[in-house]
Amino acid sequence: MSSGRPLLIVVTGPTGSGKTDLAIDLARHFGTEIISADSRQVFRHIPIGTAAPTAAQLAAVPHHLVGFLELDQYYSAARFAEDAERILSNLWQRTDKAIVCGGSMLYIDALTKGLDELPTVSDAVRSRVLALYAEGGAEAVSALLAELDPLYLERADPANHKRLIHAAEVSIEAGVPYSSLLGRARSSRPFDVVTLMIDRPRQELFSRINARVDAMMAAGWEEEARRVYPLRHLNSLNTVGYKELFAMFDGSMPRHIAIPRIAKNTRVYAKKQLTWLKRDPEVIRLDPADGCLLDRAVKIIEHR
Repeated sequence: MSSGRPLLIVVTGPTGSGKTDLAIDLARHFGTEIISADSRQVFRHIPIGTAAPTAAQLAAVPHHLVGFLELDQYYSAARFAEDAERILSNLWQRTDKAIVCGGSMLYIDALTKGLDELPTVSDAVRSRVLALYAEGGAEAVSALLAELDPLYLERADPANHKRLIHAAEVSIEAGVPYSSLLGRARSSRPFDVVTLMIDRPRQELFSRINARVDAMMAAGWEEEARRVYPLRHLNSLNTVGYKELFAMFDGSMPRHIAIPRIAKNTRVYAKKQLTWLKRDPEVIRLDPADGCLLDRAVKIIEHR
């Protein structure tokens, strides 16, 4: 039964599952717009490597928060939530439904559940963890997290050293695991939420990921990566795909290893997304084998 409040339709799931196509179909069906919840698609100049919506997809339905930042600009889950709330406040004046599409789970949680209040990290703790990172890299910080917060380490992106450092800092400062402080904020939201996930069989998902990497390479991903190679030190490019291509460019990883490694690391990332989603009882899973995804999603939304 509808509450009479506007409805935010979240289309999420692991990378390569088909989120964008379903979100566009839903946006066209309900006559609404899409807010992207992807921590890399916010940046300009890297649309191929981030699998950003194509020009045709952007023309089909209005999209927000895609390709609006330069690669050296800072962005976070908190800023995403602020931007998305501002966009939604305008959308609600024209429609009672809006769509968020993406696989950046922290961004989605920040918008739909609110941000957790975390302790302020002292200079002493920050210096301690940064010194550890300077000496041993992300591997050393991961080893520390294996002791402090193995649950967070299990679902963390091993390539995102900033999040690993932050988790270690908060765990030390709070004296409890970082993961135990997450998910407690349930800020009131002026809209209802329904979260849909495309749940493909594991091997089918992995085959789609492998095929997508090949398609992205054919579409000019290598050339795109070469253009941003001088900026490889930026956090925006510290992500699966670009890291392997940069290693190929500097000669530390041969091509016949780099390209398959991209697919492998993307599959690892997809597993972490699945682990995150598995813990959320509010996620409604859609199996493509059960029929038309759009029809089933619309039925769920209209009978919520």
